[in-house]
Amino acid sequence: MTEVKSTELDKQDFDIDEFLRNLTRLPGIYKMLNDKGDIIYIGKAKNLKNRVTSYFRKGVASPKQQVMVAKIVCIEITVTHTEGEALLLESQLIKRNKPRYNICLRDDRSYPFIYMSTEQDFPQITAHRGAKKKKGSYYGPYPSAGAVRETLKLLQKIFPIRQCEDSYYKNRSRPCLQHQIERCTAPCVDLISQEKYAEDVKNTTLFLEGKGSLLIDRLIVRMDTLAKHLEFEQAAQVRDQISQLRTVLEKNYVSGERGDVDIVACATNAGIACVQIFFIRNGQNLGNKTFFPKISAEYTPENILQAFIPQYYLDKNVPHELIVSHKPEEIELLAQVLTQHAGHAVNISPNVRSDRAKWLQIASVNVENSLTTKLADKQGVYARFLSLQEELGCQEVPKRLECFDISHTQGDYTVASCVVFDREGPVKSAYRRFNIEGITPGDDCAAIYQAVSRRFKRLVKGEHEAPDILFIDGGKGQV
Repeated sequence: MTEVKSTELDKQDFDIDEFLRNLTRLPGIYKMLNDKGDIIYIGKAKNLKNRVTSYFRKGVASPKQQVMVAKIVCIEITVTHTEGEALLLESQLIKRNKPRYNICLRDDRSYPFIYMSTEQDFPQITAHRGAKKKKGSYYGPYPSAGAVRETLKLLQKIFPIRQCEDSYYKNRSRPCLQHQIERCTAPCVDLISQEKYAEDVKNTTLFLEGKGSLLIDRLIVRMDTLAKHLEFEQAAQVRDQISQLRTVLEKNYVSGERGDVDIVACATNAGIACVQIFFIRNGQNLGNKTFFPKISAEYTPENILQAFIPQYYLDKNVPHELIVSHKPEEIELLAQVLTQHAGHAVNISPNVRSDRAKWLQIASVNVENSLTTKLADKQGVYARFLSLQEELGCQEVPKRLECFDISHTQGDYTVASCVVFDREGPVKSAYRRFNIEGITPGDDCAAIYQAVSRRFKRLVKGEHEAPDILFIDGGKGQV
């Protein structure tokens, strides 16, 4: 177990010289708190005394650090056995607390897999997200549910394995629509033998494992065998499968790759960071995912990848290699910690050649395009705020807008909604919905009054920021 030691100081009691003098030189993490008790920064260090002291040296701290240090009224220290253990703890705490001055990855979703059951005579293939509790094979992860659906749709056309739920499958007395459009072989009513179905399952498994070339070679042999036995109709079906597989593999094939690799590219501009991951599994490109980590200052891509990689990968399956656009500051430590977490060797490669360099270049171009689009959207929203200032004659550019609207079903089930915008666009985390009760059915004015009153009662309690402009959908009565 990790030994934990904490130091907590009040604003009046905080003596930085005394605190630094007694600070340990062991590895660990430090949490900096403001006067409200909120954690504003979390960091890790091989030597806590040296690292924390660096924040308070005159002329050394950056402008961002100077602003942050001015807000510190308490520092909490947690000692760990190793620097790697400190990195793990730092990553977990940053994801949980999202401190203002840290680089925070805003992504807490699990990623989807393709699941194939193995305990049945006629296995099922379907999308899966969450814990892997069911017995069977899991393929992925895929960057999105859309990528999983696209793959399953493709597999239905080539190898029509059932994708229905077991409860639906067990209660069929006749083939469903999927069989009629040739997307399923109807094992539910015994229209296919177990041996033939098992062959489709085996072929699907080869495809999902990235063994496309081996699969095509086997299908060619089968097509020739069927043709020799004058079974031309079945041979034609296999020929069509080969043609479709070749089209798919040419589209998704990554030259020079045979294992599991993620390509991670980063770009920054105007205080916005963008990270994009391309997922390569068994030589096939499964797609990509874009992230915009929250940053509070001008971080370099090296800083961002150093923070992003542990936050993203330490609760997910880690591939054998990460190809990165910029070299993280502590690349050896990251590789060591990821290797321990994954249970297999993990390499982080910032310098690659040949085909890998081409794929890294494509990833870099994509991340730059995503960042440019994000900046254009942000500038477009800000331009609208400027127009709004001019139209309403405001002395300053509005920072926050809140909009209310009412809906109901013929006077019943009245609901009010509140959406929020700031200068960067929608603030979806601040959206709220209110169930309206105790009013005359259809009375929009009373509904608006109740919703706005409830919203501003919470504002008085300090639960959210006050808007600069309030928009009400309706007429003078609602206002």
